[in-house]
Amino acid sequence: MAKLTDTTASFAVGLNEVDMQADAGLQKLGYEQEMTRTRGLPHILFMTLAIMAVPYGLAAPISTGLVGGGPAVIFWGWVLVSVFTMPLALSLGEICAKYPTSAGAYYWCYRLASSRNRILASWINGWLTMVGVWTVSLSVTFGTAQLLVAGVEIFHPEWVATTWETYLIFLAVLFTSMGIGILFNGLLPLLDIISACWTLLGTLVILVCLSTKAAVGRHSAAFALGHFDPSPSGWTAGWSFFIGLLPPTYTYSAIGMIASMAEEVHNPVYQLPRAIAWSIPIGFLTGVFFLLPILFTLPDIATLLSVPGGQPIGVMFQMIMGSKGGGFGVWLIIFGIGMFCAISICCAASRATWAFSRDKAIPLHHFFSRVTTLRISSSSSNVPVPLNAYILSTTIQLLLGLIYLGSSAAFNAFVGVAVMCLGASYAMPVFISLINGREAMVDSPFPLGKRRGFIINLSAVLWVCFEIVLFSMPAVVPVTKSSMNYASVVFVGFGLISAIWYLVSGRHHYQGPPVPVTSSPVEFSHAAVAPIDYEEKISTEKD
Repeated sequence: MAKLTDTTASFAVGLNEVDMQADAGLQKLGYEQEMTRTRGLPHILFMTLAIMAVPYGLAAPISTGLVGGGPAVIFWGWVLVSVFTMPLALSLGEICAKYPTSAGAYYWCYRLASSRNRILASWINGWLTMVGVWTVSLSVTFGTAQLLVAGVEIFHPEWVATTWETYLIFLAVLFTSMGIGILFNGLLPLLDIISACWTLLGTLVILVCLSTKAAVGRHSAAFALGHFDPSPSGWTAGWSFFIGLLPPTYTYSAIGMIASMAEEVHNPVYQLPRAIAWSIPIGFLTGVFFLLPILFTLPDIATLLSVPGGQPIGVMFQMIMGSKGGGFGVWLIIFGIGMFCAISICCAASRATWAFSRDKAIPLHHFFSRVTTLRISSSSSNVPVPLNAYILSTTIQLLLGLIYLGSSAAFNAFVGVAVMCLGASYAMPVFISLINGREAMVDSPFPLGKRRGFIINLSAVLWVCFEIVLFSMPAVVPVTKSSMNYASVVFVGFGLISAIWYLVSGRHHYQGPPVPVTSSPVEFSHAAVAPIDYEEKISTEKD
């Protein structure tokens, strides 16, 4: 027992030294440590997977995959998008390893761009990031609310939720996510582990249950992996396939949001890039095990597309399981993943909002950049939380959700806007690094190599450009008022608002992220600690 106690104490000492070095590295990047480092590699990896929420991300918008062509689009689209997202993840990991700060992509743009363009590039990227994190959080919380409606309809198919009822359910999901994120902030790393276990075990349960029951029959491999019918979309076969890529693209859209947690990670230089990189193959395998049983037991596609409200998940699982209780049980797994995702993504959005406020880029920045330490009970840990930024992020989601009351078509555009804004914010620093010959990445602690890095970066930028075009297109033609894709309109609208705000106020107050005046460009490379083997460190200290 004494030996175990000594080992634990040595581990704690070693971890404290790692945190001190990481805090010193953050200071070299221009910031003081205000948050508490509570997350190791498993926690930050599991949080990344929680934000990705593969089963939820693929299930919630599954109707788009069915419209785009059916099983072939759903499965092979998942494979294709996973392959093309990997270069983006590696590119973000390389930059994140060198500049591990919660400021994220807009900070990276500032450090990588020329002195003449860095402030404007940072401002544009920062607002792309803000709009992206707010709207993607909104899409998750509102999507989870719609999923809850679908679950109720399993037992009450005659009930069709009104827009007001859906909005009120959305508020319940939103406030629950915010409440857990604020009141139990110190327990969020544990919640990330629970989320990973729920997702893993839930995916296995779905695999076994759907494969065993198959109440509406089983399909051949030729159907499950090769059936393609573009007629519901009205597009030509080739473009209809790309339209069906929206669910997997949406699933991977927020992989870079984890950078906002950098100042709460023990060894961000080592852990953050690996969490981003490993999330893609792990997420891909999760998606394969989730999709295959669905595609091999898929009910009639026309029946699923005719479900009132446009959310066929509840009906689909009920038909496959052959009973309302069985369908509800499978639905509950997806709903749980959606709630875990809502909690994690709202948490990351609050950190991004706090970081941008800290750099005086948001109105009333002094208020929204404050960090508060809450002590709710003796069992809750007093871990600092950006309370005001959390409230701001939640309020913006609440207000944007009101648009659904006027037009569901316009509101649905926020899903596309989230992907477009986040994708553009990720691609900007990668593109700037690319046009500068990747000189700044030579000494990154997570290097991609000169020639290989160029190919990976270029692939990432081209893929994001394609994503932006893809999410600007309507899912079906001919286009009607209800099927119109307003994503490009909303995207440009937010861009104009941020540009006008810059001309009116931003250019007078925003000076970009802080940079120590004593620092030279070469000094930025090792602003945080290198990888540390805790067991080796403890063994050395004991000797």
